[in-house]
Amino acid sequence: MTSLLYFDDSYLKAFEARVVESNESAVVLDQTAFYPGGGGQPADSGTLTSGDQRWHVGRAKKESGKLWHRLDGPAPAVGSTVHGELDWDRRYQLMRTHTAMHILCGVIWRDYQVSVTGGNMEPLHGRMDFEFDSMSKELAAEIEEKINQEVDAARPVKTDILPREQAFQIPDLIRTKINLLPEGIQEVRVVEIEGLDLQADGGTHVANTAEVGRIRIVDYKSKGAENKRLVVELESEE
Repeated sequence: MTSLLYFDDSYLKAFEARVVESNESAVVLDQTAFYPGGGGQPADSGTLTSGDQRWHVGRAKKESGKLWHRLDGPAPAVGSTVHGELDWDRRYQLMRTHTAMHILCGVIWRDYQVSVTGGNMEPLHGRMDFEFDSMSKELAAEIEEKINQEVDAARPVKTDILPREQAFQIPDLIRTKINLLPEGIQEVRVVEIEGLDLQADGGTHVANTAEVGRIRIVDYKSKGAENKRLVVELESEE
């Protein structure tokens, strides 16, 4: 099993690792900071280097229980030591965006008791679908004001790993309409925005809501009788 360094430290930009499996253009490492995608968050990209050789990691992806790093050329051999570096600007934008999605979800659950039906994100841009009967310009503006109050509140964001039985004793841990956690998962990673939100989540986040920056709701639309989409954007850092 690959040790998932991003679970414990989302801010880790570079790492050393050993190749434990290799094919023509991909490797499995003994440890990695590359997030393989999931929960609406895209996979990381970056580079691997070994000596004077350098590979672009187009994406990391989990396949058959293994985390493969897709490369742009012939892969290094098993046993090779490599230095990994993330495309940090992109990763940090995704961390900010992912935490923004949790702020949005937390506010809507707290104030409207509405479940999430789906979501997706790209750097500084995301959408989330909710079981609202209706959506209006006024309601979207009200939600935007509330989520930015949570950014201004500078709430700490923390992660923890809990046994499955203990995790599922937490009320409202699963915010999606359908529980997406496979039965075989015996430990559950949880992400908490202190005082606002607590969810099962495997992605990467910033350490404080203040890092998210201003969130704008730029669009809303109906995706069905009880399914309304909110589209958000974050400001880029100059």
